[in-house]
Amino acid sequence: MSELDTRKARFIRQDVQSMHGYAVQPSAGMVKLDAMENPFRLPEPLRAELGRRLGEVAMNRYPAGRIDDLRAALARYVNLPDGFDLMLGNGSDELITMLSMACDVPGAKVLAPVPAFVMYDVSARLQGLTFVGVPLTADFELDEAAMLAAIAEHQPAIVYLAYPNNPTANLFDDGAMERIVAAAPGLVVIDEAYQPFASRDWLQRATRHPHVLVMRTLSKFGLAGVRIGYMVGPKALIAEIDKVRPPYNVSVLNAEAALFALEHADEFARQAAVLRSERTRLIAALQRLPGLRPYPSEANMVLTRVPDAAALFAALKARKVLVKNVSGLHPLLVNCLRLTVGTPDENTLMIEALEASLK
Repeated sequence: MSELDTRKARFIRQDVQSMHGYAVQPSAGMVKLDAMENPFRLPEPLRAELGRRLGEVAMNRYPAGRIDDLRAALARYVNLPDGFDLMLGNGSDELITMLSMACDVPGAKVLAPVPAFVMYDVSARLQGLTFVGVPLTADFELDEAAMLAAIAEHQPAIVYLAYPNNPTANLFDDGAMERIVAAAPGLVVIDEAYQPFASRDWLQRATRHPHVLVMRTLSKFGLAGVRIGYMVGPKALIAEIDKVRPPYNVSVLNAEAALFALEHADEFARQAAVLRSERTRLIAALQRLPGLRPYPSEANMVLTRVPDAAALFAALKARKVLVKNVSGLHPLLVNCLRLTVGTPDENTLMIEALEASLK
């Protein structure tokens, strides 16, 4: 064993050494439909205007006032309820990490239906909390009885409910959600990362529950590269979570880009409308293809069960179309591909590649 191996074995946690890092698929030269990104760039006049704005940013100073401006702009954008506050994260991932840190009391557990966003589990375990996953039903609905039983048994500090869920893309039953929220002894976090594409949200309903936080991101809004997530909830609760936020966690460039985007929210709303329309077209096309079963979607992705996910993924990749093979994430996802909704041209290319691959 080398000296470095000895140091690693002694000082780096064994569970960390056993983990795999978050994998990002190489996508150069591909039709990239694997990561639920908004495929549209800003129109050229807006790109030029944004460039001028960013050129005036005082990068030699730590972020300060512009962060408060962004919080205020987001509060207006979401019509922040009375008595609520809003905090920022470097993407939703950082907010999830902060929640794990703030709720790391002895014996704390985090609970979520699975399959779900992998960072609920990863963040909990890295912080030393126990993660409890409760399988969804075969059609990806909440197993209400199992959720309520797990909550009663484990008394979780945090319950995550993604709305819509990733990777299944569906909105859970509202009645089941309400009963799970009412039964939770700790915090409930409603993760609305895909809210721009969904027909319902939980923000106003959250005002009826003092222990509910709503988490959103600007990534699906159209700013995946800017890395800004935000979380809203009762002021007293947000104040506690905000205590573990690192100083200056959002860069002044990212804040300025987000402010610019919110000033042009109509353009991003137009893009989301196109993607919702394209989602309908994509699902209809998938339903016509032999052996494919697309599931209902309220996000910018379509989970699709296929005869052989590995073979079809490889065939699409050979045709320069990159999607996500999620078969290995959970037994319920066997032979499932997750298809991101792209531009009209990208979706046509994906449909044509699917048709050719299935012959």
